[in-house]
Amino acid sequence: MSANPSPSPSPSPSLSLAPPPSPRRRPLLRPWVRAVHRDLGYVAVGLTFIYALSGLAVNHIADWDPNFLNLSRTMELGALPEGDDAIAAQVTNKLAIEETPKEVYREGDELEILFKRRTLHVDTKTGHVLDEEQKPRFLLRVANWLHLNRGKKAWTYFADGYAAGLLLLATSGLFMIPGRKGLFGRGALFVALGIAAPVLYVTLSHGP
Repeated sequence: MSANPSPSPSPSPSLSLAPPPSPRRRPLLRPWVRAVHRDLGYVAVGLTFIYALSGLAVNHIADWDPNFLNLSRTMELGALPEGDDAIAAQVTNKLAIEETPKEVYREGDELEILFKRRTLHVDTKTGHVLDEEQKPRFLLRVANWLHLNRGKKAWTYFADGYAAGLLLLATSGLFMIPGRKGLFGRGALFVALGIAAPVLYVTLSHGP
């Protein structure tokens, strides 16, 4: 009796393998935008502080002097000598002022002694002195001088470069973040708010 041949194994179904996903291409431009934005931001820090501080100070020029601290004090020097030059010499000597007056002139009984940032009002009859002095505000005086371009010439190029840098910072900032948090997501809302603020103000204030 012949043995039954063992059944041949059924062929296994072929497995279809999906091709591996292609690697996601990284944008080539955005890393450069971020690098430029970052480094330009570092460069702009110093000038931004100067212009921001000066802007705050000058915006309130009606309420204070943004450049100088104005000081005033009075004193009694008693009897004074005859002659305007002699009076000016004695007053400056008693007040320990080493600076040479720019001008000395009289208005009636009052003698005016002018310095670069200081004026002495002397009553020649009573010896009463009103001392008015201006002292430059620390940092603000220089910041305002730069902000208002009092130096002209070379600083104009620095100011123009800074303005161009701010434009580049603003533009590159629009494209730094992709997706819903970027320009075509909620970023568009913030851009619209920034544009709407000055437009609404000019419209509602009817000017210029």
